Amino acid sequence: MHERLLQAWQVADAWLVGRYVIMPDHLHLFCSPNSYPPTTLSGWISYWKRLVAFEHGGSFWQKNFWDTQLRRHEGYASKWDYVRNNPVRGGLTPQADNWAYQGELNLLRWQD
Repeated sequence: MHERLLQAWQVADAWLVGRYVIMPDHLHLFCSPNSYPPTTLSGWISYWKRLVAFEHGGSFWQKNFWDTQLRRHEGYASKWDYVRNNPVRGGLTPQADNWAYQGELNLLRWQD
């Protein structure tokens, strides 16, 4: 699944994926529009979900998603710290750095 998501995010390039953490039953990612005017976030997510589901042989995604818009760069560090520690809180790994299903595809730059 990790590889399928990475491939889908490369194809679905209307938004850029920054840091991400894939959990057994959900995922967290930071993203930023890659064009102006941007395509809708919901359209972009639907697109890569379809790509992954097609390769997987069926639909398994929940219908909706939860998003939070970060407005300042100070929020990014604290949100990332929370996200990257999800596998630790879930008892999946003793240290966040040991979790194999995380990474950063693009450096998302902030302009306050």
